[in-house]
Amino acid sequence: MDFGLVLQTDPPASQVISLMKRAERNGFRYGWTFDSAVLWQEPFVIYSQILANTQKLHVGPMVTNPGTRTWEVTASTFATLNDMYGNRTVCGIGRGDSAMRVAGRAPNTLARLGEAIDVIRDLAEGREASVDGNPIRIPWIKDGKLPVWMAAYGPKALALAGQKADGFILQLADLYLTEWMIKAVRQAAVEAGRDPSAITICVAAPAYVGEDLAHARDQCRWFGGMVGNHVADLVSRYGEHSSMVPDELTEYVKARQGYDYSHHGRAGNPSTDFVPDEIVDRFCLLGPAEAHIEKLRALGDLGVDQFAVYDMHDAKESTIDAYGTQIIPALNA
Repeated sequence: MDFGLVLQTDPPASQVISLMKRAERNGFRYGWTFDSAVLWQEPFVIYSQILANTQKLHVGPMVTNPGTRTWEVTASTFATLNDMYGNRTVCGIGRGDSAMRVAGRAPNTLARLGEAIDVIRDLAEGREASVDGNPIRIPWIKDGKLPVWMAAYGPKALALAGQKADGFILQLADLYLTEWMIKAVRQAAVEAGRDPSAITICVAAPAYVGEDLAHARDQCRWFGGMVGNHVADLVSRYGEHSSMVPDELTEYVKARQGYDYSHHGRAGNPSTDFVPDEIVDRFCLLGPAEAHIEKLRALGDLGVDQFAVYDMHDAKESTIDAYGTQIIPALNA
């Protein structure tokens, strides 16, 4: 199993770079960041420094979207990084939550997202693509490679990931939901004539290593609120107790009373008081190293290729180190 580290690009950028270097030393192979231009610093600028200060780490957004930047700009940015540092980027992409809503825009449609996946990949790998009806090719790209991994929760988004994406990003670590969603992605891939085993499966969730479970829950409760934004969209689209979406995903958002993006992805987020301990335990990895190893093995049995650690809490360094000394070696022995 591969491991990734997910961070917000809070200033100073030097701290983000330092944590990514620490992650590589501890056996992490991927470095991810949030991508929301209003809330945090510009990630693609920081990627250049992360790549310059690491040897093998692959970097990318978890996740960008097709509305914040024009598609040729996104493709050219990835291709430039690849040309400078080798093909060490990956494009995580979704409809857009915080990046779009904070700027007063609605998340992108799935139709637009599906088109963007093809166009960004083609342009970044040097092929011609149509942008707003105009054929474009970036002439200086040679031997470019850009895997595009799509984040999804709902049935239509899961189907799109199976039809088009090189990888599937699932932002929760509940075993039942992981199994259900992987099956949906792989079935869509089969129906589209693709090899389902060729789609990389990445589960991303907060991890907190330690014996104080109550403290760990409080540090990671924000994640249930972040996921709840997407779940609330699904409930509004499909209704409660829909056969299209499992109750195991939607039931907990009934007590949700809105969301303040100024605390997005942060420990102590006051907009996440509605998230019960049960959801935190299901969606995250908490407790001593042995508990992490047990759950990661179960995720691996379901077909998960990478676990990406959301490291937004008060134990960033110790979590990276615990994974490097105890957890990653046990999983890859």
